Amino acid sequence: MPATQKPMRFGHTEGHTDVCFDDLGSYIVTCGSDGDVRIWEDLDDDDPKSINVGEKAYSCALKNGKLVTAVSNNTIQVHTFPEGVPDGILTRFTTNANHVVFNGDGGKVAAGSSDFLLKVVDVMDCSQQKTFRGHDAPVLSLSFDPKDIFLASASCDGSVKVWQISDQTCTISWPLLQKCNDVINAKSICRLAWQPKSGKLLAVPVEKSVKLYRRETWNNQYDLSDNFISQALNIVTWSPCGQYLAAGSINGLIIVWNVETKECMERVKHEKGYAICGLAWHPTCGRIAYTDAEGNLGLLENVCEPSGKISSIYLDFIMLSFFYIIGIYDSLSMIFYFLDVTLLKAGSSFSKEEEEDDQANSIHNLPLVTSQRSFYDGPMPTPRQKPFQSGSTPMHLTHRFMVWNSVGIIRCYNDEQDNAIDVEFHDTSIHHATHLSNTLNYTVADLSYEAILLACESTDELPSKLHCLHFSSWDSSKEWLVDMPQNEDIEAICLGLGWAAAATSAMLLRLFTIGGVQKEIFSLPGPIVSMAGHGEQLFIVYHRGAGFDGDQCLGVQLLELGKKKKQILHGDPLPLTRKSYLVWVGFSAEGTPCYVDSEGVVRMLNRGLGNTWTPICNTREHCKGKSDHYWVLSCKLDREFRCMELADLMTQNAVNLAIKYASRSRRLILAQRLSELAVEKAAELAATQVEEEEEEDFRKELNAGYSNTATEWGQPRLRNQVEEDAEDTRESDDKEEEPELHNHGQNPFSKSANSADVPILLQYSLCLFLQASAASYFQKRPSQTDKTEDVKEEHPKKSASETPAMSPQNTENQRPKTGFQMWLEENRSSILSDNPNFSDEADIIKEGMMRFRVLSAEERKAWAAKAKGGTTSDGAEAKKRKHVVDESYETENEKEKAKENLNLPKKQKPLDLSTNQKLSAFAFKQE
Repeated sequence: MPATQKPMRFGHTEGHTDVCFDDLGSYIVTCGSDGDVRIWEDLDDDDPKSINVGEKAYSCALKNGKLVTAVSNNTIQVHTFPEGVPDGILTRFTTNANHVVFNGDGGKVAAGSSDFLLKVVDVMDCSQQKTFRGHDAPVLSLSFDPKDIFLASASCDGSVKVWQISDQTCTISWPLLQKCNDVINAKSICRLAWQPKSGKLLAVPVEKSVKLYRRETWNNQYDLSDNFISQALNIVTWSPCGQYLAAGSINGLIIVWNVETKECMERVKHEKGYAICGLAWHPTCGRIAYTDAEGNLGLLENVCEPSGKISSIYLDFIMLSFFYIIGIYDSLSMIFYFLDVTLLKAGSSFSKEEEEDDQANSIHNLPLVTSQRSFYDGPMPTPRQKPFQSGSTPMHLTHRFMVWNSVGIIRCYNDEQDNAIDVEFHDTSIHHATHLSNTLNYTVADLSYEAILLACESTDELPSKLHCLHFSSWDSSKEWLVDMPQNEDIEAICLGLGWAAAATSAMLLRLFTIGGVQKEIFSLPGPIVSMAGHGEQLFIVYHRGAGFDGDQCLGVQLLELGKKKKQILHGDPLPLTRKSYLVWVGFSAEGTPCYVDSEGVVRMLNRGLGNTWTPICNTREHCKGKSDHYWVLSCKLDREFRCMELADLMTQNAVNLAIKYASRSRRLILAQRLSELAVEKAAELAATQVEEEEEEDFRKELNAGYSNTATEWGQPRLRNQVEEDAEDTRESDDKEEEPELHNHGQNPFSKSANSADVPILLQYSLCLFLQASAASYFQKRPSQTDKTEDVKEEHPKKSASETPAMSPQNTENQRPKTGFQMWLEENRSSILSDNPNFSDEADIIKEGMMRFRVLSAEERKAWAAKAKGGTTSDGAEAKKRKHVVDESYETENEKEKAKENLNLPKKQKPLDLSTNQKLSAFAFKQE
């Protein structure tokens, strides 16, 4: 019976189109010059799923749940099917890619471009590529040999070539086509095709006929033609069974031949005579989908199938399904199954040679065993995730973020109008915004306070390059460029303090100075996933093995690159949530390594617990905003004691921010306790800086759990920190702020956060919370009477023992005092008398720290020993003996004064009036 032609329908805008079926024939997939890929359930589908892949899509192919497209931005892109989720870029060209096809098993993709090149790329590992050179004009089309031995291509130079895939050499070339300078001027796009299964014949549409070349001899076996063909043929395609060949012409004619008998089986004329651009057979052979140059989609049904006859491949599918259903898919059923199929095929029109090929590839050649399983039931390996740059958006986007971090933003624009890079800094005093041309197609970038780092992939002509713009250099040379060795591509980069690092596809890490000198190179234990830098720290994540059942198997190294280089983490496993993958790596403001997985779980390195990884946040379940913190969750639950416990684990900046939040939440008692804790932390920090100069062991004890890297805690600008915090306080008070911390960080891309937002904005959010310079709301100590000061000056020993603690309500939980704290208590009155304008505890601590530094090393060690419970030096003992007479002389007078001092706090409330007024004014200030 003749084929049934269904009415065509609109699919895409006017221009070139392409069409294919999925593996089961459940969907029709089309692409067009509007840049969309549409997935149709049938020709009658009024609401097909649409995926935008770029400005224009020239070709599409589908296999094993992978949809590949040749797009106008010179790339071959991959999307998952049918979800349509972007899955990366397989390869790039310097101009448009015109055609893309899968091989038989879907493991490789071949693409041809207008830059005269052909590429064969491994789908699972795009670094495995082969390039074919030899055409002198744009490539029109290409086709895989079913045996994966040869690759055929047609070009605007007029030739059709057959290439040996293994060594990339041209086996034979035929001058068959008219020459032209571009695809748009070609008379025919010449979509050629190999015969399925056997691959014995190569079909090439030439003028008004189809030439068939035999693979063994490369001779023209014969031509297929028809008297109704009045214009050149544009495209040919084989039926899945290999028995029929369909061709479409530039004037809308579709014709189908029986290849063995050379008989014309079907002849269909397009409704309006537009050129046929795409042809695709359904997997069951009975239907053909086609598209034209006007963007329309059509369908032919009952193609080459007489009434009551079922194609042999469709019968195979039915019988195989039957055996699966009844559950007897063992060796015995396989024997009967193939016997039945062989008998059925004997009555079909298959040629004898094709039967021999089918039998040669059948299961009859395998040894028969008593039991045979059709599938492997064990755990399946997980595909390795590809390398990524933290804080970036996917590479397939024409406008994308190359990096977004606490320093600034790097954007990339790659479309038909512009190919450029824009760099913006959050603080314009660091450097002005920069616009760069992107002629080398940079794909990864990083940004620090010193430099901009860019890297690009290798091409057939150029190697992979590392480009650094060192804007903080004091000489006139502000940039440098380094070429990688051949077959070595840069996959990840990062910047640190005075250094730059690049990880390559050769599993090497190359370390450069910020000026461009390669000072280190070492091998990575596995393929790189991502890395990050902070100060002198380098954080590396790589594949340490194969993961199973959806899990990734990642390892981590942490190195310190200061004068004394050392490795902190030696390839330890990186824990992830089940069936998740890594989406972001970086550091906190204090230099603690952090990372996030695809389930939104944030983990931080706990140095105080044997370098373990502690989950600190779940961005999906617990955070309403980007700046939420666990402390704020405790405050909302009215667990103020827990707030204090958590605040004790915070850094000083975070405690200052907590004070602000508690004050604005009208929790004044909590705010005062936090203020006292902040004073303690400031004093400890000052004492740490002083004492670490004399005692290395003591310094390590105080800094346990923190990195030795120069971070916010170890910067020499600490003396000015209080002044900067006070200035930030005044600025923050002039602005209206929301009552909760999580409202401070807004998502600049969407109204609600999801897992895709995490790799883009998490670093910005963490830095917003951890680097916000909060006011140091240190509470003013209750002033002492003149009499008390006199007693302290005359009797330092007794005065020191009777000085009230910072928090009278919390004396039982007071920490052991440091030498500096004890010295400060002894000399507080002297500092206040010399500086009567001091109102904040921070000013007193700063002045005390300066005076304490002036003391000799012996005196400072004596105070440290005194704090540890030891004895003072001989000089101190002599001084003490000198005042023994004075102590005994005024014992009675001192007791009376001590009674007055002890009674004084009882008459006052825990929080005096001035403190209440100060906190109230801060909490409720509106203007």
